Amino acid sequence: MKRIKKDDLVKVIAGGNKGKIAKVMRVDGNKVYLENVGTRTRHIAANRLNRQGGKKDIQLPIDISNVALVVEDTKNAEKTSRISFIIKDGKKTRIAKLNNKEVK
Repeated sequence: MKRIKKDDLVKVIAGGNKGKIAKVMRVDGNKVYLENVGTRTRHIAANRLNRQGGKKDIQLPIDISNVALVVEDTKNAEKTSRISFIIKDGKKTRIAKLNNKEVK
């Protein structure tokens, strides 16, 4: 079980996008794709299918170690936390280390 999952709210803690808060669109191994973070423009050459060519926006991944889960979202103070696991009723659940509450 991964510590960061799809649809989690995370904060970028390192890199050029440091400080931005975004929703996780997908997780691929140790890479995460965030909504509206890490987009670049790719230039496409003209070919038979695309006669004109042009520009296309692509999504670049961010390493999972460079994001932290946002646990509390209050007025201008988004608190992040590390995640631990606990086995409750035979199921493995995520727990935020900041406040020892279960992460949905």
